[in-house]
Order: sequence, then C-alpha cells, then structure tokens
Amino acid sequence: MKKIFLTIVISISIASSVSACDICGCGLGNYYIGMLPQFNRSFFGLRYQYRRFHTRLADDPTQFSNDIFQSVELWGGFNIGKKWQVLGFLPFNINKQVSDEGTTKTHGLGDLALIANYKIFEKESVNGHNHMVSQQLWLGGGLKLPTGKFEVDPSAADLIAIANSQMGSGSTDFMLNSMYNIRINNVGINTTANYKLNTTNKSDYRFGNKFSAYYSIKSKKVNFAPNIGLMYEHSEGNKLKNQKIDQTGGYVASAAGGLEMNLRKVSIGVNAQLPFAQNFAEGQTQTKLRAMVHVTFEL
Repeated sequence: MKKIFLTIVISISIASSVSACDICGCGLGNYYIGMLPQFNRSFFGLRYQYRRFHTRLADDPTQFSNDIFQSVELWGGFNIGKKWQVLGFLPFNINKQVSDEGTTKTHGLGDLALIANYKIFEKESVNGHNHMVSQQLWLGGGLKLPTGKFEVDPSAADLIAIANSQMGSGSTDFMLNSMYNIRINNVGINTTANYKLNTTNKSDYRFGNKFSAYYSIKSKKVNFAPNIGLMYEHSEGNKLKNQKIDQTGGYVASAAGGLEMNLRKVSIGVNAQLPFAQNFAEGQTQTKLRAMVHVTFEL
C-alpha cells in the first residue's frame, strides 16, 4: 500500500479544519466557515465535522483505502463596533484509515485559524413589489497558525504519507475571505469565497493553495431556516523543496443542504454536502459525504 502513498497524492480544499488522508492527501488546515449564526453580538460554540474518502488503484484493485476524518471544533466570533467581525477556529482531529495494510487511527489538536472581516456596506430598501431588501458585503483575511503537530523526517522514503497524516501543516498560512448576503423578505442568498495561501514549513514541504466558493439560498420561517446550496473547491499541487509533486491538486463540486434553528440565544444547525463532480488522481480517489453539526451560543 505504501506505493499508493508515493504515487497518488491529491489536495482537496473543504475550507475546514480537518486533517489529511494518507492516500488522497486532503489539504491540511482548511476552514469551512459556512453560514454564520445571526447573532448581534459575540458567539461561541462547538462544531462536529465528518468527511469520508475512498481510494482504489486502477492498475491494482487489491490496493485500497477507506478514510474517515472527523473534527470537534471550538469556534467563536465577536463584533468590534458596527464594521468589524473577528472569528476563531480551533479543531481537535480524529482520523481513521482502513486499507489493505490494516487500520490506522490518529488524533490530536489541529491548527488554529483567526479571521477578521470588515463590513464594506450594509443597505436596506424596499423594491417595486413592496418587499424589504437587505444587503451586506464583508471582506477580510486572517492567519492559520501551526498549533497542530507536524513532525517528519524530510529524507523518509514515505514522506508524503507521513506529511499528509499529521495533525497540522507545520506552516503559517494566509487567508482571504469575502461574504455577500442579500435577503428579500424571508428568503436570503449567501455567497462566500475563500483563498488560502500556504507557505513552506521547516521540512521544505508546502501544501497547495486552496480556493473555495459557496452559494446558498435559505428561507427563514419563524425560528427555522432551511437552506440549499452549491460548493466548489480547487486545490493547487503540493510541493517538496519547491518541486511540484505529481498527481496533486484537483477540484470537487458538491450539492449542499441543511437546516438552522434559533432558540433565543442558542443556534443549532446541520449541513450535508454530496459531490456531483470531481477530479483527483485520475479518478482513483473519490471524496464522499461531508457533514457538519453545530451548537452555538450568543454571549
């Protein structure tokens, strides 16, 4: 199975903080922001995230891997005046990999991410059909800090496998973020775009830069807000000593659906994403279901 580690390495951006699979090479330290709780002040909470992948070599079907990545994430945010918003994410990762060589389980603290967003504008108006229209545009950026463990021997024959199974990326990375929201009466549209610029860590390993975009529509009725959407992620190739690693990088497009529920100062949400188009390792690796559940409290 180790030759899979050396020949199939891809990078998948889910914009979330889940650790990497040793077969598919899912990008470390990505952060899925999703739809933020509609609180006027500060909030904090817990998010549980689940991802599943399957790999089977085309030229040797006996070599395979089924991988499940989970994280329990502490997240929170607070407003500074009427224009600024600061967000933080700290995950604890739990990985399970079942392959033709056996079962491997790892867990540990992941990489901390901090993001600051600035509200460019906020407008409210009434359209020709007497519907209230509200719009917001946020732009921001942040840092992903190497708080997760990354300890590898750069000369190891299976370096790629070892690097992809670490709890963190070992690098300080930069993030750009934008969010545009428009609501017409009780129907809202949320569009987010994120770009993560990765740097080289002390082992001369650099994970590929990530781009993700999420588009969702939600309808709020009383305390419930069902939503549907589309998500697209693209990852550049990984590099070792500034040399691109073959068969890295790729894209995935997913359909998403979920439900948000607000109970005074408590928000509960669930979201699931199912890929409908993707291209990783010439089709040998498939990303499967992704799901998230959160419980968030207003301070």
